[in-house]
Amino acid sequence: MALFLSFRGPDTHRNFVSHLYTALEQRGVNDFKDDERLETGKSIPNELLKAIEESRFAVVIFSKRYAVD
Repeated sequence: MALFLSFRGPDTHRNFVSHLYTALEQRGVNDFKDDERLETGKSIPNELLKAIEESRFAVVIFSKRYAVD
């Protein structure tokens, strides 16, 4: 199963998302987590677009800063 984790912000990345990613990997879920910060107004990297296109599922992790970062 290909899963795309969508999240924003360093607070979410270092805590919840890292633990979720590890737990999914341990259970054999093929997931993608973008470790690079995408700056506002910048183009989405091809690798990220490819991961989104190839994913069968997406999990959106909302946080207080999701729409701001």
